[in-house]
Amino acid sequence: MYNLFILSSPRKNGNSETMAKAVATGITENSDDRCEFVNVNSLSIAPCVACGSCSDSGSCIIKDDMEGLYEKTDLADRIFWVSPVYFYALTAQIKTYIDRNQAIWARKYLSGIRHRASESRSGHLLSCAATDGARLFTGPELSIQCLCDTLDLHYGPSLLLRNLEGRDALQKLPQTLADCESFGRKLVTK
Repeated sequence: MYNLFILSSPRKNGNSETMAKAVATGITENSDDRCEFVNVNSLSIAPCVACGSCSDSGSCIIKDDMEGLYEKTDLADRIFWVSPVYFYALTAQIKTYIDRNQAIWARKYLSGIRHRASESRSGHLLSCAATDGARLFTGPELSIQCLCDTLDLHYGPSLLLRNLEGRDALQKLPQTLADCESFGRKLVTK
């Protein structure tokens, strides 16, 4: 299976990327699954301009690095959106990626063209935060659930980590890292 990890933290090797790599280790440990990491921070993705062109054509008129992500998204068997929480929301970088999927939404709901729908395809949120608010992940989860629906993905389990203050906090928690690997292993054995 092809596992696509879409990283969105502006911090290289921070907690969310560390979490994603641990999950990938669990996935590949005893399987032939392939994992690819794409960092949206290193891509040129313009925000949606709400021009409405995709409502007619099913395609976005903006030509940038999002074109390659549309292809990878369609090919992936599992997609992991990886984001720290900023003000109870996903990062601006991943939100830009999500908004550009309006073209896929238009294709599906206005033109009847479906993505590669399959019961085995799934989407997952991997997210971490420095705080511990009761509804800390509510907004991020709702955004990813909506995106999964648009992309014809089953919304699978999320991995949500709280109280990770500092860019290397997760690296100092061996049991939590082991839990991240276990999360990946469980996805493969389902």
